[in-house]
Amino acid sequence: MEPANDDDHRANGSDHSHLAKKPKLSTSSSSLITDFEIREEFAHHQPGIARINNGSFGSCPASIIAAQKRWQLRFLQQPDDFFLNHLQKRILHSRTIIKDVINAEHVDEVSLVDNATTAAAIVLQHVGWAFAEGRFKKGDAVVMLHCAFQAVKKSIEAYVTRAGGSVIVVHLPFPLRSEVEIVAEFRKALAKGKANGKKVRLAIIDHITSMPCVVIPVRDLVKICREEGVERVFVDAAHAIGSVPVDVKEIGADFYVSNLHKWFFCPPSVAFLYCRKSPVSPDLHHPVVSHEYGNGLAIESAWIGTRDYSSQLVIPEVLEFINRFEGGIEGIRLRNHKAVIEMGQMLANAWGTSLGCPPDMSPGMAMVGLPVNLRILSDTDALNLRNRLRKHFGVEVPIHYEEIKELQDGDGYVTGYARISHQVYNKVDDYIKLKDAILQLVRDGVTCKMLHSE
Repeated sequence: MEPANDDDHRANGSDHSHLAKKPKLSTSSSSLITDFEIREEFAHHQPGIARINNGSFGSCPASIIAAQKRWQLRFLQQPDDFFLNHLQKRILHSRTIIKDVINAEHVDEVSLVDNATTAAAIVLQHVGWAFAEGRFKKGDAVVMLHCAFQAVKKSIEAYVTRAGGSVIVVHLPFPLRSEVEIVAEFRKALAKGKANGKKVRLAIIDHITSMPCVVIPVRDLVKICREEGVERVFVDAAHAIGSVPVDVKEIGADFYVSNLHKWFFCPPSVAFLYCRKSPVSPDLHHPVVSHEYGNGLAIESAWIGTRDYSSQLVIPEVLEFINRFEGGIEGIRLRNHKAVIEMGQMLANAWGTSLGCPPDMSPGMAMVGLPVNLRILSDTDALNLRNRLRKHFGVEVPIHYEEIKELQDGDGYVTGYARISHQVYNKVDDYIKLKDAILQLVRDGVTCKMLHSE
């Protein structure tokens, strides 16, 4: 699959009538990818490893790696010509594809950035400026979930609290039984943020929390924010695209970011940041200032100095790869969800535990309770168990320590969960390997305390 010629109408940055064409999101049965071809696309994965952690870094097919190399070589062959005459048109083409996939109103609402961490810095830098310049009052609040990604918490610390903003944390229970629990805790946090005449200037809502992994009722929470007068809503959806349906118009947030290298098969690293256009749209800027400063976030993000932009350029090829699967991205998503729930329930039955939340609150990942005999009593225990599974059993899976405990018929408390993922390359044997590894540790009387010395 060679990069298209630059006179192709799809790459013409001045012709928006062509660029607005809806991308094909499914394909005919005659050209569907085969099981053999799937194995070939991911044959570069390290053999002998049960890789059930797609959620952390994603996975990139061999055909996309090859396309990326072609783009890299094309730049290196004549960088001046490529930068001056082709790069921006190609990035615009990629942005337009994403615009249609997420149902944005206009391509100008879509910027391509390195990852969700960069997007958080863009949004929170803007909020920090508003506090520093006096547009927001000292003590006004930013609301976030307690399980927000650590980099987002650090960005709040770097940009918001040092400028005088306060932070209200929504503490979500886990395990979860329904979305009602999330909505109730979120309303409490908004009420706290509005106490004593203060305002909630920004709400940060995860679409899918990372650890523990839960699908958040993001549309409902955005609606509540509008009803309660929250000024801006930023949805951190790092895991979303390719894992849950994404329609930014329906969701209704001001800002929405999702990584394209987690569940959308792009090479690392690339993400889109959606910024809803409105009469009061804020003036956001990329934290890396280049000569494009002041030309709008999308243009600023498309050039932050000399770097490898190939992960942004392969988006058309990625869409072609996705369309080799029955049902396109939606078909992949549904099959991954069904498989991960089946595997999660198999593991829970074998270990005598349960899933951490209902199936409809799990995406292509699921939280599975681990046997209490392992005595997972800290984050360090969880990390040590993960290392033991990798080194001794060839299983790559994140382990979560949950201080809030679930009683298990008087035998103890479930404090540890395995976060399993399912992507198109996974096989049932991957999960059986994890099941058997945990049962072996239990039979051998291994506890996490014993793993500290490793």
